[in-house]
Amino acid sequence: MAEAPQSATARAHSNIAFVKYWGNRDQRLRLPANSSLSMNLADLHTTTTVEWDGELKADTLAINGSIAADRALKRVADYLDVLRARFKIRRFARVSSMNNFPMGTGIASSASAFAALAVAASAALGIRMSEREVSILARMGSGSAARSIPAGFVEWRAGDSHESSFAQSFAPPQHWNLVDIIAIVSREHKRTGSSAGHETADSSVFQPARVKSADERLRSVKSAIMRRDFEQFADLVEEDSNLMHAVMMTSKPPLFYWEPLSLAIMTAVRSWRRRDNLQVCYTLDAGPNVHCICAASDADAVASRLRALAGELDIMRSSAGDGAYVLPAD
Repeated sequence: MAEAPQSATARAHSNIAFVKYWGNRDQRLRLPANSSLSMNLADLHTTTTVEWDGELKADTLAINGSIAADRALKRVADYLDVLRARFKIRRFARVSSMNNFPMGTGIASSASAFAALAVAASAALGIRMSEREVSILARMGSGSAARSIPAGFVEWRAGDSHESSFAQSFAPPQHWNLVDIIAIVSREHKRTGSSAGHETADSSVFQPARVKSADERLRSVKSAIMRRDFEQFADLVEEDSNLMHAVMMTSKPPLFYWEPLSLAIMTAVRSWRRRDNLQVCYTLDAGPNVHCICAASDADAVASRLRALAGELDIMRSSAGDGAYVLPAD
């Protein structure tokens, strides 16, 4: 007699990196070239249900109510193979995932997706793990997913082994009332995903210098966050974003994620901070959309200026958010 299906639903938030993750020391284990810092985004999330079913002949995947493309299914099935090996199970899974923000556009949809998948898949099996263990597990699906497991302001330690590379909170969401105003320059799915970009990072002559200076930058950004020093925070966050994109642009083949509007927004943000004393800075992940990190007191002004800059520009906004969690059963 076949075992009854086991299911659970989990939610995880996207995150925005202040000190970036780009490049791996081990592609299979997704051990990052450097440690990174991020903030979870309360209003951007993925909700995923996993049902392990002994009657299934293969894994299935639906995203936002539609059958997923073969490439997406393969990535999820490969990850589920990791879980099957880890938990010594032979069943396949039915996975259904819903995002409330655009996917594949540089808003860390893979981070929230694989964090939610890791939590839901293990919860459905009744397996209890520490936050550190779940972060390690999520990292195997998408490196930045490790950072979406803990809450608030998060540090992902590069470590020197599978067991020592994990993320943990260093400040709760309420520590600093920052808001991420995301200027949606494009909703198109990027042609080259982050996973492919990580593999070519070392082909850039700038990657060694970026990695060598990352730890000092991380310590300084972390210190600025703990002291709520926006001036120091802003300069370092923009520098780190520029360094990552310099690596991307000089990799082989080069990756150009910025659009003309991305550059216009970046230039305007620096002007608003330096000329008009708004507490705002920019950072971009692997995509053209610009994250404008600002003090909550300046968020409305920043959003208004962004709309004035580009007319019908779509904007999303979020404060710092919690970690991944299991949703109660209906």
